[in-house]
Amino acid sequence: MVDPANTVGIPVNPTPLLTDVLDIVIPTIRNLDFLEMWRPFLQPYHLIIVQDGDPSKTIAVPEGYDYELYNRNDINRILGPKASCISFKDSACRCFGYMVSKKKYIFTIDDDCFVAKDPLGKAVNALEQHIKNLLCPSTPLFFNTLYDPYREGADFVRGYPFSLREGVSTAVSHGLWLNIPDYDAPTQLVKPKERNTRYVDAVMTIPKGTLFPMCGMNLAFDRELIGPAMYFGLMGDGQPIGRYDDMWAGWCIKVICDHLGLGVKTGLPYIYHSKASNPFVNLRKEYKGIFWQEDIIPFFQNVKLSKEAVTVQQCYIELSKMVKEKLSAIDPYFDKLADAMVTWIEAWDELNPATKA
Repeated sequence: MVDPANTVGIPVNPTPLLTDVLDIVIPTIRNLDFLEMWRPFLQPYHLIIVQDGDPSKTIAVPEGYDYELYNRNDINRILGPKASCISFKDSACRCFGYMVSKKKYIFTIDDDCFVAKDPLGKAVNALEQHIKNLLCPSTPLFFNTLYDPYREGADFVRGYPFSLREGVSTAVSHGLWLNIPDYDAPTQLVKPKERNTRYVDAVMTIPKGTLFPMCGMNLAFDRELIGPAMYFGLMGDGQPIGRYDDMWAGWCIKVICDHLGLGVKTGLPYIYHSKASNPFVNLRKEYKGIFWQEDIIPFFQNVKLSKEAVTVQQCYIELSKMVKEKLSAIDPYFDKLADAMVTWIEAWDELNPATKA
């Protein structure tokens, strides 16, 4: 249930932005009571709810929201045999929502994320901040020590090349969390009571050539710029790994953004992450990934896409071939994942046919 104390300070009628061109994607296995807290910020938008687990279970959505809900039966019906690329019993199923959306922008949030407060006690409109991040350029080619130079009250510092001040289009806005940090299981086990109370009022562009651990619980992106690469992999039921779905997508999108000259921002906005997952359950899901990532990350650090790869789809197909060639020696799972990456692109293109000029 939503804590009423957390609703204090939320404005009644904030002005919504981009309501006609943005979808909100939420993966869930439970009733969406948390949306009551978000109502002032999210109700003007269309929701795509991806129901994980038992498709016969009824998910309750608060009145007044405009939404479409898809369960596993719907996924199988819409994608047919290609539904095999969508994870089951894992929040990675959210990427189906990215595929069926027809909007330019996506904001995705988990159902245990509440409205955060800034240091002055003001409610944080996370979606509004994500939109601001996406609508202004990124600076991946040269780091500005005042972080985001396009923000009010900031600018490019002395010595920043004028030829680079135009920046590049922002493809991804990665938000952070108060209260429960996004830790892996070993860190959870050694720091069970740790809570994040530090609110850093900053947005920065992740430099070109630098990977990052992407968390999917508070994330927005330009679907037209990077959507086909936002595949959260094969996780959960029937797979040897979990809780690396957003990590995998983050590594893929970053190398593709770098190749295509797009930007990724991280920092604001914050959400309030209310529930810590069980570290012992998490360890069972993560333990192979904890070992595998020591080889996976160097792989992504050394990926070189060809000059012929000029679309996200082309980049992603090239990447899938490299995954099969370079990572299958780690575990047969990567053969299966590489094939699923191709299936994902095929399904994406079927549901999102290219428009003729």
